[in-house]
Amino acid sequence: MTANQPTLIIAPSILSADFTRLGEQIREVEEAGADWLHVDVMDGHFVPNLTMGPFIVAACRRATQKLAIDVHLMVDNPDVMIPWYAEAGADLISVQIETCPHIYRTLQTIRGLGKRAGVVLNPGTPASALREILHLTDLVLVMSVNPGFSGQSFIPEVVPKIAEISGMLAASGSQATIQVDGGICPDTLALVYEAGARAVVSATCVFKAPGGIAAGIRALRAAVPA
Repeated sequence: MTANQPTLIIAPSILSADFTRLGEQIREVEEAGADWLHVDVMDGHFVPNLTMGPFIVAACRRATQKLAIDVHLMVDNPDVMIPWYAEAGADLISVQIETCPHIYRTLQTIRGLGKRAGVVLNPGTPASALREILHLTDLVLVMSVNPGFSGQSFIPEVVPKIAEISGMLAASGSQATIQVDGGICPDTLALVYEAGARAVVSATCVFKAPGGIAAGIRALRAAVPA
């Protein structure tokens, strides 16, 4: 966390948005006080679903100049796609460490394009995988579900891993932010926040909230100390 960041960064995922009203819903998210807009890119290979080409990111950029656009590449060959999403308007680009045999170079590429670089760990990937690349990492995204679908249940076994990563960042002097994605609603948000996460991705609990988008974001904010 840097000094100018809020205590909690909320990044609603458009995976659960109504795409017939995407621009309108992005504006609702912005007006409700979200911080980032999360875009889940899936290739049908690394994960079974297929979503979100660069043109979606470009449309999101046109819909908001205020929200940072946070792109998560759940793809087999992210190095090919990174320039596309950078050009489309992404502010943060995160890659799955499981798909990056040359992760050091991949992170350098993202930063070289003027974007913040994120590393994503699946539930079964240990925190130790980050040790040699923390100095190149602006964001560590811990998946609390197996990636590929919205609406899954939170995997509680990731909470100790979040705490371990928080300790690693503190020991190294890193300013990287820990983000968590998967099954994030007020009750699970409180758990990951206590473990050290300061950014959360929420799809269903924002876009499908019974009281609407603003109510969903308010409920998330209320789950942690001001």
